[in-house]
Amino acid sequence: MEASITVLSGDGIGPEVMEAAISTLSAIASRFGHHFHFEAQLLGGCAIDQTGVALPQMTLDSCLHADAVLLGAVGGPKWDDPTAKHRPEQGLLGLRKALGLFANLRPVKPHPDLLSASPLRPERLAGVDLLVVRELTGGIYFGQPRERTQRNGELQAVDTMVYSESEILRVARLAFKAARDRKGKVTSVDKANVLESSRLWRQTVTKVAEEFPDVVLEHLLVDAAAMHLITRPATFDVMVTANLFGDILTDEASVLTGSMGNLPSASLGDFKNRHGLPRGLFEPIHGSAPDIAGEGIANPIGTILSAALLLRHSLGLEDEAVAVEAAVDGALSAGHRTADLAAGDSITLTTSQMRSTIIDGLQG
Repeated sequence: MEASITVLSGDGIGPEVMEAAISTLSAIASRFGHHFHFEAQLLGGCAIDQTGVALPQMTLDSCLHADAVLLGAVGGPKWDDPTAKHRPEQGLLGLRKALGLFANLRPVKPHPDLLSASPLRPERLAGVDLLVVRELTGGIYFGQPRERTQRNGELQAVDTMVYSESEILRVARLAFKAARDRKGKVTSVDKANVLESSRLWRQTVTKVAEEFPDVVLEHLLVDAAAMHLITRPATFDVMVTANLFGDILTDEASVLTGSMGNLPSASLGDFKNRHGLPRGLFEPIHGSAPDIAGEGIANPIGTILSAALLLRHSLGLEDEAVAVEAAVDGALSAGHRTADLAAGDSITLTTSQMRSTIIDGLQG
C-alpha cells in the first residue's frame, strides 16, 4: 500500500515522540512491503513563530490531501498570554473543525505489568478495557457567543455550550457501533440535571439506543462518572460524552494505565481518503510537557500506539496495527520503562531507547 501522512510534530516534546512514531511506521512499511510518504508541516506554537498563525494554509492543505494526519503536541508557556491574538490551541481546534473530525476515540486498557504504576489498587484495575468516545467539534469549545465584555464596571467572560441533535446523533451512533464489537454496553455521560444541552444529549442518545437493541445503555451524570472511573472502572465498556467532559474524563482515565504518556487517540469524521477510509488525525492525549522537552525522557508509547490506530482506522491495516501493539506490549512485559513509569527493578530507558526497543520487537 502507498499512503501519504502529514506529520505535525508541534511543540515541546512533540518532535521527540513523533520521531519514535515515524520510525515505527517506517519499520512497519519495511516489514509488510508498504510505502509511506511523510510530509512535515507546522501547527501550534512553532507555526505562530514562523508564520504568525497557529494553522497555516499550507498545513491545512496538506492535511486535506493526506490519507492520515499524525500529531505530536501543541502549546507551552511561551505562548500562554491570554490576550494574544493567536494561540497554539486555536490551530488544533481549527484543524479538527476543518477536517470534520467529530469523534475522538481514546482506548484505555492498563498493561498487566504496569498495574503498580497506577495510584489505584491493582484489584480495581482487573479487567479494565474501556473506550471513551468524545464529541470533538461541538460543545463549549466551539459555541457562540464566546466573548469577554465590560459590564457593570467589571470584566465578564462568556462561553456557550451548544449542541444540535445531528451532532449528538452521529457521535452516539459511532459509539453504539463500537460497543457492538466490544462488550455491548454504552455509558452516556452528561449533566442533564442542570444543563439544557445535556438534556438534549440524553434524549437524543436514548433515541439512538432504539436502533441498537443488542447494546445496553446507561446514563451517568459527569460527576458520578468521574467517581466511578476510580471506584469501579472495569464496569465501563464504551463511554460517549460531550467535548469538555470527554477532555477531562480521559485525562482522569489515563492514571489507570500508570501514565498519560501511554494513551493514544484517533479523531475520525465523515471525510474519506483515497482508500475510502476515514481521513483521521492521530495523537497521544498528553500535552507538550515543556518541563521535560529536550531532555530525551518523554514517553513515546502514546504516540506509537496512535500510529497503530492510524494503521487500523485510516489505512485498514489491522495486522500491522496489531504488530505495533504487540511490540509495545512486549517491551513493557520485558520490564522496559521510560522515567514516568520506572519503579523497582524495571529498566529505565530514554525516549530513543524505548523507540529502539519497540522497533526491535517489530523486526523480530
